[in-house]
Amino acid sequence: MKTELRQAAVVTVLLTVCGALLGVLWWRLAPSVPLVGDVVDKSWVVYLKDSEGEQAVGVDGTFTLLALAFGVVSALAVFLVRRRGGVPLVVALGVGALLGSLLAWRLGVWLGPTGDVLAHARQAGKGVTFPAPLKLGAKGALLAWPLSGLLVHLGLTALFAPRDPEPYAYEPYLQSPPQGPGE
Repeated sequence: MKTELRQAAVVTVLLTVCGALLGVLWWRLAPSVPLVGDVVDKSWVVYLKDSEGEQAVGVDGTFTLLALAFGVVSALAVFLVRRRGGVPLVVALGVGALLGSLLAWRLGVWLGPTGDVLAHARQAGKGVTFPAPLKLGAKGALLAWPLSGLLVHLGLTALFAPRDPEPYAYEPYLQSPPQGPGE
């Protein structure tokens, strides 16, 4: 049991640290949401440059797709390292992936453009396009990595894990089979 708990702790820490890679990839690959600053009645206002653009949805979609890929890869790695599975390892896979998603989200937001949109608009100038801060609108995307990891690990375990032996497959009958009428 100590070995299983130690392996589970290592998996949790490794997956959490892999969240930094997910955060950097999200920051680099997510589409930029263009904003434009303007002065109206002596105060700054900020508009979407393309009000019908789908970049904001693309930011969430990029995070979700990357997280799904991380879930598949992490489940495969955990399965290949320890085929027998075990409850601590599966819990570690889910918890580590969730912590990794949270780290990726916060790191991506931190690496992205500043969150002070008005100051950024003033700095860019009137009518100049500048990127919006990186924001995850669909918080459910944080569950993409843990859920995909757990589902893929479950499938791999069901298909390729060693089977437990049948408890009575090789033991002789302890009693004689029941006799029918007339025997």
